[in-house]
This record gives sequence, C-alpha cells and structure tokens, in this order.
Amino acid sequence: MPAAIISKKEEIMEIKPNEVYTTEETQALLKISPSTTMRLIKKGVIRTAKVGKQYRILGKELLRLLSPTLEDKVGKVYNKGRHWLHKDVDG
Repeated sequence: MPAAIISKKEEIMEIKPNEVYTTEETQALLKISPSTTMRLIKKGVIRTAKVGKQYRILGKELLRLLSPTLEDKVGKVYNKGRHWLHKDVDG
C-alpha cells in the first residue's frame, strides 16, 4: 500500500504503512479533534492496539481510513455521534 503524504504548512507529514502512531500523531495527520479520534476508535472505524492505557494505530490503518470506500461509513458514525450529542443537549 503506498504511503499518503499530507502537507502541514512547510512541514511534510507522511503516513508510513508499518509505522506505529499515537492518538496525538493520528489527530495531527488526519487533522481531527481528540473527541473525533476517540469516537472513531470506540466505534471501531479506526482499529487500534491498546498498550497500557494508551492506544497505538498502525499507519496502514490510517491509510485504510482515508480510502474512499470507507468515507460513507465514517460519515455515518460521525453524524450518529453528532445526533446523539444534540439529542442530550436538546432533551
């Protein structure tokens, strides 16, 4: 699987398939919030390994997540989480 290259201002960040990433690194690579990261992990959209109390994510998992075939599933999980949040606030 080829590596995806993500640019961040002047810095180029590359997702390497066999590299192990923390949740913080994953957030930076995917440009998502900590709450979105945890929601995707808990819903099983991002598969992880738990080491102690911390999660570790393989680069190939992030590349799989960026695949167009999973875009619809990620959107549904995200929207379901937003609906749940608004339901609690409104109700």
